[in-house]
Amino acid sequence: MTLSRGGRALLTNRAFVTLLVARTVSMLGMAFAPIALAFGVLALPGADAGTLSIVLAAQMVPLVVFMLLGGVVADRHPRSIVLVWGELLSAAAWGSIGVLMLIGYTPVWLLCVAASLAGISGAAVYPALNGIIPDLVPAPERQLGNAWLAMGASAARLAGLVAGGAVVVWLGGGWAMITAGALYLLAGGLVLGLPRVEGTLADPADSPLRQLIDGWGEFSSRQWLWVVVVQWSVLIMALQASHGVLGPVVAKAELGGAPAWTLILAAEAVGAIVGVGLSMVWRPARPILAATLLTFTAGVPAVLLGISAPLWTIAAAAFAMGIGFDLFGVWWMTTMQNEVPPESLSRVASYDALGSLMLGPVGLLLAGPATLLVGAHASLIAVGVVTGATTVFALAFPEVRQLRARSHSQPELSSVPST
Repeated sequence: MTLSRGGRALLTNRAFVTLLVARTVSMLGMAFAPIALAFGVLALPGADAGTLSIVLAAQMVPLVVFMLLGGVVADRHPRSIVLVWGELLSAAAWGSIGVLMLIGYTPVWLLCVAASLAGISGAAVYPALNGIIPDLVPAPERQLGNAWLAMGASAARLAGLVAGGAVVVWLGGGWAMITAGALYLLAGGLVLGLPRVEGTLADPADSPLRQLIDGWGEFSSRQWLWVVVVQWSVLIMALQASHGVLGPVVAKAELGGAPAWTLILAAEAVGAIVGVGLSMVWRPARPILAATLLTFTAGVPAVLLGISAPLWTIAAAAFAMGIGFDLFGVWWMTTMQNEVPPESLSRVASYDALGSLMLGPVGLLLAGPATLLVGAHASLIAVGVVTGATTVFALAFPEVRQLRARSHSQPELSSVPST
């Protein structure tokens, strides 16, 4: 009954529904990009894994560099406006890459410039999105709201992967990138309908530097938060290498190219939908512990690729990883929104994203040379070992194992003494 009432309340919350639709459309655009960019770049004359690494790193580096600035901006200005500008910048970035591919003018430096704009966009969108959810959704409905957003994103990711793979195979990467740009443009238009909430923003009289320092204090004072961010920093470094470069290289050489890689990513997306469905009803007493345990699934697809396992086993492992990652995402966002003061949330989210993503470019840049030095297969097995080690590291810290969800740590109403 509680979930049913919460679901009805969310569906009658016009601002939340607008955010849900806009975010789903945006994620649909994002889903076109990985396949289109990977196989579009690999299809360029003279391009190889190193070329793809450079272009992907050009997107990741600005994402990391500007993330803290994005958090400060999203805590000082209406988050809906920050989201609009982020979506429009993504539309310009991916649409430009599509046009370059279609006209046949694709110097690597120009592709890198366009990719960097997409990275800057992400640095604005992620902190603003985390901060705007408590602005629009009451605390009792927050996990369900995060789950619905994740469900829309997962469904869009699956549809986008299937459609994007088909467009790449039939029409080429250029048209897929232009489609992604158009979807981002539509998402930006939808976000314009969100209200401008200012009551949960930081004091504009404080300097941005002071607010950045205060945000660090909120972040570093929570062991469970910074430990898991350190874990994900290394985890994402490894996954960027496997998903961005090593996986597509092996898929192209042994599994049939874009169709096989699309199947693997689609299986992960289907798993994500299942994971989100579980998150709507599963509220663990220790959400960070449960979420961290699920990251053991992260390295299995890479190991199976590395040992040349059958395609169906790789897809099955990707499916399991999708379940684990989306459960992690919903529990992580809900815990952070419940534990961190709303006026600091975007800044804390930016430290979260910065720490998690800062080694991503390293993974992308190392993937190309690693392929040449030890081979893609050995590199993928190393990815699996590294990701497992990161989970063991995080579980060694008490707050990761012991932090309880607020709904479990608070007494039931019936247990409160009457006066």
